[in-house]
Amino acid sequence: MALAMQSQPRGGIIGSGSRGTFLTSEFKEIGAEMAAVCDVYEPNLQRGLKAAATGAKPYADYRRLLEDKSLQFVVVATPDHWHARMMIDAVEAGKDVYVEKPLAHTIEEGEKMIAAVNRTQRIVQVGTQRRSAPLFLEAKQLFDSSPQGPVNLVLSYWLNHASTPPDKPLTGNLDWKQWLGSSPVRDVDPHRFFNWYYYWDYSGGLMVGQAAHIIDLILWFMNADAPKAVTATGAANNLAKVEVPETTSIALECGSFLATFAVGYHAMRYNNFLDQLSQFHGHRARFDVGREHYAVYPEDPKAIDLKASVQKRDPTSFNAAVRHHIRNFLECIVSRRQPNAPVATAQRTNIALVMAMDSLRQGQRIVRA
Repeated sequence: MALAMQSQPRGGIIGSGSRGTFLTSEFKEIGAEMAAVCDVYEPNLQRGLKAAATGAKPYADYRRLLEDKSLQFVVVATPDHWHARMMIDAVEAGKDVYVEKPLAHTIEEGEKMIAAVNRTQRIVQVGTQRRSAPLFLEAKQLFDSSPQGPVNLVLSYWLNHASTPPDKPLTGNLDWKQWLGSSPVRDVDPHRFFNWYYYWDYSGGLMVGQAAHIIDLILWFMNADAPKAVTATGAANNLAKVEVPETTSIALECGSFLATFAVGYHAMRYNNFLDQLSQFHGHRARFDVGREHYAVYPEDPKAIDLKASVQKRDPTSFNAAVRHHIRNFLECIVSRRQPNAPVATAQRTNIALVMAMDSLRQGQRIVRA
């Protein structure tokens, strides 16, 4: 369903790889005009222009795109290490921003993003789409009524099977220096470019990519601040030529409760309906939240098989979550209300993710200052 607005919102995409072209299509589906596309890699730029399909203007430098005063908003879908600089520059240029998760690559970057949004009063939505999905909003409302009672332990996981990342050549022009940005200077490396997700300079791998969703969910449901301490561990890396292991575990100390999140991407493949689960272990019941289902299991020490007192299963519903999140963002551009996933809220999860990366790399428990 297209968004009902007085005029068609006009925006641009920065970073038109696979996620960027997907978001371009989703914004268009809701009714936005994607009038500008920016990417430092020529094949991605051409792919982005094809996805925009509106006579969009191409850019190789995002700063030139931000000079276009006809653009109301920009979408940032670049590697993580560019999120902060691009979002800050965009709000300073008078644009509202939809920035993909995770919020940033360091805690300090997240703080600077909050300051920039407060200073400019722009609307910024972070791409943790569960916060706009009807099933999760229903689950949160039920959770707040506390059928589970007080919660002191949250256990969560995300399981799948990742194959070795592709080792392929560049097939077009790449502005490598611009792509590196604030990261350490290195020689051109196609493997790093195509598989940046698995390198510490640019991201935190599947651990961070998936925890950005699940830790955000846990902190949201628990009305919690960033953790006081984080301990992360990782198995041996089973994927060739990358730095970040695909099998990791994070323990978050959040005052009154402990939360764990395990990523197992060298496991068997599950149907998406079953690939992830967060269990809130309360005094009176267990509250389960999956990708497309939630359930409350009341305490029954005599039962071998617990029976849910409340349950909802909505397979394939998560497919529309991004669209709901984009719609919330575009509505907030008009109303100037805070979106469902503002930067100040996303920073709580960002702190946890950065602490997890530091813990895994240093081999020790990290305590927040």
